[in-house]
Amino acid sequence: MMLRITESGHILTESGDDCDAVIDAIITSNYDKEFCLSKDFSPRFVADLMYAGFLVMSVDASEDDDNFFILLPKHHNVRNILFFNDLHIGKTVKRFLNRYELRAGEDFEKIVGCCVEIHGSAWLTPPLIKSINEIKKDTGLPVRPFSFALFRNGELKAGEFGIIAGRVYTSYSGFSLENSAGRVQMILTANYLRDRGFLFWDLGMPLDYKYTLGAHDVNTEKFIALFREGRQEN
Repeated sequence: MMLRITESGHILTESGDDCDAVIDAIITSNYDKEFCLSKDFSPRFVADLMYAGFLVMSVDASEDDDNFFILLPKHHNVRNILFFNDLHIGKTVKRFLNRYELRAGEDFEKIVGCCVEIHGSAWLTPPLIKSINEIKKDTGLPVRPFSFALFRNGELKAGEFGIIAGRVYTSYSGFSLENSAGRVQMILTANYLRDRGFLFWDLGMPLDYKYTLGAHDVNTEKFIALFREGRQEN
């Protein structure tokens, strides 16, 4: 595939591109950046990027009040993943598990809204949220936005949302409103995914707390091979 390169050295991609071929070109060309660029927020294109293994982000690039947003498909040079047999549940958090209830697939827009309220919209911009919500409504697209919400005594205490592609779940953003709730939500989410036959959990960028759950790092080439295996299986 012939790549379009901007003056900044970033790959420019848009609707009509073969998103798998873009990933392959990134791997074989030793592309030295983690982001591509696009101005296309159409749900079909964003879903195709997600199905190719990109973690799709965005940024407000306005220099004034024009609200000029750029799509940032990110491929990560190193990806953090969890195989469920490696899940580690610490003794401290184990005693909290029965205090909470995990609700899967409920209140998606509320969960996304909480993520934005707590973390801001630096990358989770309005046009990206709009596209993700439209993807959720379209059953003909290859990925499915999904959410997890953790409740204690009927009150929301933690949650996250992400994307399902076949038997792979990719985290996008999450939040916690009290101590231990975030860790409990992740453990119960891992159990939910394992029990439903998911191949692995794509946790995105490496962070210390993910390693304590049993996750480990893989390079782009290994991740894409695993992802393509998992996305084919529903």
